[in-house]
Amino acid sequence: MSNLRERMMSKTADVRAAKDIQLDQQHEKPTSPRTAPGMAGALAQAQQRIVELEKAGTASDVKVSEIVPNPWQPRKVFNEAKLTQLAESIREAGLVQPIIVRRAAHGHQLVAGERRWRAHKMIDKETIKAVIIDLSDEEMAMLALVENIVRDDLSDYEIARSIRSTEKEFPNRKRMAEALGFSRSELYRFLAFADLPDFVIKDLDVQPRLLGATAAEGLVSILRDKDAKAFDVARQMWARVVAGDLDQLKLAKAIKQAIQSGDDGSRGVSDRSIEKIFAGKNQAGSITKDAVGFTVKIRAGMLTAEKEKQIRRLISELFSPSSGGSAD
Repeated sequence: MSNLRERMMSKTADVRAAKDIQLDQQHEKPTSPRTAPGMAGALAQAQQRIVELEKAGTASDVKVSEIVPNPWQPRKVFNEAKLTQLAESIREAGLVQPIIVRRAAHGHQLVAGERRWRAHKMIDKETIKAVIIDLSDEEMAMLALVENIVRDDLSDYEIARSIRSTEKEFPNRKRMAEALGFSRSELYRFLAFADLPDFVIKDLDVQPRLLGATAAEGLVSILRDKDAKAFDVARQMWARVVAGDLDQLKLAKAIKQAIQSGDDGSRGVSDRSIEKIFAGKNQAGSITKDAVGFTVKIRAGMLTAEKEKQIRRLISELFSPSSGGSAD
């Protein structure tokens, strides 16, 4: 995953933000992007197209309730803390940059600015400044996919989901791989997510970074043409990945070994209970209890310094002599 993203970032090193692109004169033939082909070229062309349309339009007030999200938006999980911070900024200082929408059958559809739109909803704003432009489905899909992959560090699962929703815009997968700057093998690695078991998809919808494309392809491969018993083993092993007890890159190998040895996957975890911890809609960690111990795991970045102090204080109080937690 990191190698792919590094390549994409290097390809788009010279691609400027849409607002910074200087348009050529109206009747001049546009120049080719100065970046590499594939995803970088698609991104530059889509940005150029939006700038042209945005320049031609003017911002007006649009009802927040009459706007719907971009169906090709890869990101489904938004950081609640950052959204709250943005909402408070908008409440105090107003919206600095209008969002971009296009007309839909009923109301308007987002082209760019979903975080700003969500922030307006959080503080019950009735209207939002928006530039209304005309944009095709293909342009919408391509812009949402390539810009998010390069700019917003999407998880492999989110990229895969967006690729699936964008697939119908291309005549075939070969053309799609070329347009995205992927090799055929890379594209099929992302497409493997669609063949994962439902119990894995359910967790990825909540915590999309649990499984990368390489591990997803390995899991699909190991379960291909397997019976219900193999899926039971996979379910048990997957629970260990969710709990943080098994590296996702070792998942397929662990399932294969368990199947070959006749282990049903429950040995050592049959008495384990796992409870997920949520912060809003995002999974913040998990609590695991088994014969070995009681483990609380919090994902990096989910705790503020003050919350960490509170947790440490609580643990200290629980095991202090005055609480009866000490054997002394």
